[in-house]
Order: sequence, then structure tokens, then C-alpha cells
Amino acid sequence: MLRCTPSEALPMPDRLAALEESVRQQLSYLDYPAHGWVPPRADGVLDVAIIGGGQTGLTTAFALRRQKVENVAIFDRAPPGGTGVWTTFARMRTLRTPKHVTGPDLGVPALTPRAFFEARDGVDAWTGLHKIGREDWQRYLDWYARVLALPLRHQHELLAIEQDGALVRLRFMTPDGEVTIRARRLVLATGMDGSGAWITPPPFDTLPGEKVLHTAQEIDFAALAGKRLLVIGAGASAFDNLATALEAGAAEAKMLVRRGRMPRVNPFRWMEQAGFLGQHHALPDLLKWRFTRHIFELNQPPPQESWDRVASDPRFSIVMGAPVLAARMVGDEVELETPKGRFRADAVILGTGSTFDLGLRPELAAFAHHIRLWRDAFTPPAGEESALCGASPYLSDDFSFQEKTPGAAPLLSRIHCITYAATLSMGLSGASISGMKYGVPRLADGICRALWREDAEAHLAALRAYDVLELTSPVPGEDKAGEDKTGKDMPEAAAE
Repeated sequence: MLRCTPSEALPMPDRLAALEESVRQQLSYLDYPAHGWVPPRADGVLDVAIIGGGQTGLTTAFALRRQKVENVAIFDRAPPGGTGVWTTFARMRTLRTPKHVTGPDLGVPALTPRAFFEARDGVDAWTGLHKIGREDWQRYLDWYARVLALPLRHQHELLAIEQDGALVRLRFMTPDGEVTIRARRLVLATGMDGSGAWITPPPFDTLPGEKVLHTAQEIDFAALAGKRLLVIGAGASAFDNLATALEAGAAEAKMLVRRGRMPRVNPFRWMEQAGFLGQHHALPDLLKWRFTRHIFELNQPPPQESWDRVASDPRFSIVMGAPVLAARMVGDEVELETPKGRFRADAVILGTGSTFDLGLRPELAAFAHHIRLWRDAFTPPAGEESALCGASPYLSDDFSFQEKTPGAAPLLSRIHCITYAATLSMGLSGASISGMKYGVPRLADGICRALWREDAEAHLAALRAYDVLELTSPVPGEDKAGEDKTGKDMPEAAAE
């Protein structure tokens, strides 16, 4: 017999409606302090602009709202309708993350992924679920944004970030033309490639563009039916794209792997603990470097589910220890040369990931040379060098960029980076689902701290002018002369 909770006996739309009412109720229980504190503005300037409407951008907006920072907007280049990473170039069937993950909810039970899936599918369906499907995760995020009425503005492609006195000026391209937005603070929640670009390494950059596909781009898999493919890399995206191509009818797919052995240990499973996720950011630089360097170099194996999608398919094969040394066209075929021989195919799919290079981001290019990197701030011991760690931005404790030369680019202290490149400075903080629970509240706290400091004199003036009476009863024998409603005539009084 299936187990049912009282709400589960309702039809699915009614169960979701009941859950949404629980969200509102729980938020009302937690609504303290209830009043705003950031001075209102009449000039259209945002307190915080967030770039990226994915899981990190949405959660950041919610975290700021919980702290009563309401003058916020999220900007995303995609049109409405769920066209985020999970329904475009993410081609796995399920998330890698364990299904019990929390994070976007920020401690509100009715906002957890589990609450949403149990309301939609039932308790037993959740119990029997191995991992959350990637498209279902996007549906959860869409619901999350809707039920919280988050200030998401679609079809805003960021063109440039500029300094405007003490403000950040943002230029966007929209369907109605170019628009300019000004904000006191800017959050870059732009994901895995948000501090660089997806890699098309040599020698693949010498091949015709139509012959080289990247796992991070839109791919017409139907057009690959009957084709022979070479897939470069052995990570999750390489396997998932290979599987998708075979499922769409590719004639064969051969995977070429640089490494001599397939990684089998996933360091991210070790990292999913409160100690690392919550406290990595507080380590001294040497330990930060050693933890992150090991994680970057160990890499992740493909999920077992991704391997199982292709392992028994006779059209799949894999060649280990086969870095590509040269690439050329032979007629209409691609030929790749490796230490294990030469291989030909109709097209190549690259699962070569992304790199950290702030100058490759159009919106950062104008001032990327001013941003302090780890290689500018830290020299690792001999034998512990890492180009990827060295290219990571060296962030302040509020996720903001630092200047290489003090005073050269003061704008940078107003830009907060919670992309994958923040990992070395701040741990798994935002770009990873696992890290949001810890990283996003630290980001919101850092932004609030900066806003409070900037307005401290105005807040002090407001305190001094505060004259709302709490004790209104007459006091017999009280001396009315020189009465001060602020209590300054009673220095011995202690605040409760």
C-alpha cells in the first residue's frame, strides 16, 4: 500500500498550491527584523544587480531579501521559458549531486527540493528516486523563482561594466535596444565559464568550425545520425554528449582520453561536508592552495550512470593514453594523430571544459588586467605550482575582486564574483549546488556589510534623530526640565 500524507491525497496542482502557502507561512514566521534598513533611492539606482538567472543568482536575490535588501534585480540573457543550462547544453539524465541536497531554500523547509518533489510526485516517488533529473531540477528552479516572485529580467545580455563615480554602470542589449542600469553593487553569478571561456585547445582550433563541436554549445544531434564521431575528454560532459549522439543514431563514437587511467575517485563527494563547505574560505592561503590544487588535478570521473549509458553499446569505444598531437582534414574527414595511432571521423566533439581567463569575458575585458589573481598574491612552494590556481581571482572575504595596484580600478571592490573561479578563495560557494548553502549567505552578508558601512553616517544620524516613545506613562515626581526623548539625560540606563 502506498503511503500518503494528508496533503498528498490532494491532486498535484492542489498539493503544490498547499506547499506554496506553506512557503509564505514559514517566511512570515522567520520575518524578523521585519523593517528595511537600506536608505531608499529615487534615482533608479539598484542596491544590487545580479548577472545570471540560474540557481546561484536566484538564491543570492532571495538571500538579500531575507536581509531586507529589496532594491535588487537579476539579469539573464535567456528568454523566459526555462532555457537555462539544465535544458540546453547539460545532457546528463540526472544531477550528480545527491538528491537530499539543500541550498536554494536557505533553511526554509517548504522551499527545499525535497518538499517540491514530494508535493509534485508524492512521498513514495521521492523515496524511490535515485537522483534528481536535470530537467526536473530546472522545473524546481522555475517554481522557486515564481513562488518567491524574484525580480528576474530576461533577455538582458551584459555588454559592458563601467565605473560611474561610486556606482557600477551596466550596459545591456535587450530586444528593445541597449539599456543602461546603475547599481551600488554587482554580483557575477555566471557559472562555470563566468570567469573565462569554454576551451577549444590547439590543435582543434585549426579545423573547420563545422567539424568541431563543444559540449557547451547547442548541437544538432539529429544531424549526427549515421556519422562517425571522435569525442575528446573523459569527464561527465564528454560521456553525456557521446551517449546523446549514439541515442540520436550516430554510427560510432570513439573516445580519446589523454590520461592513461580513468579517474575513479570523485573529490566532490569528500567535499560535501559542513567542515569544508563552511570553512574552507577561512584557511590560510597555503592550505587553500593545497586543497584546491589537489581537487583540480584529481578531477572527477564520469558518473556511473553516464558510463552505463554507453558501456554496452557496440558503437562505443575508448582509447586511453591518447592525447591529440595534431589535427588535419583529409578530404571531408577529420584525422587526429595520437601516440596510439591516427583516427578519422566525420566530426569531433570536445569535452575539454573551461578555463579561468578574465580577459576572455567581454564584460570584464576592459579592466581584467587590473584584477588581482592568485599568482599576483601568492607564490606556492616549489613543485606545487598550478596554472589554473594561479589564474583564479584573489577575492576578498565578501567575494569582491581586488586591485593589483591600489587605486588603479576602485570599481573592482564593488564587483562580487561567485563563479566557479571563486573556488580557491571561497570554496565550493555558488557555482556548485553543494556549496550554495554556505557560500550564498556569506556573499549576502558581505554585501550587507558593505552597504551598511557606506551608509553608516546616515544610519548614525537616523539613530540620533530617533524619537519614538516606548514609555508613554506619566512618572510621578519626574523632572520635566531638560527632558530629552532620546534618553541622553539618563546615562545610567542600560539597553536591554
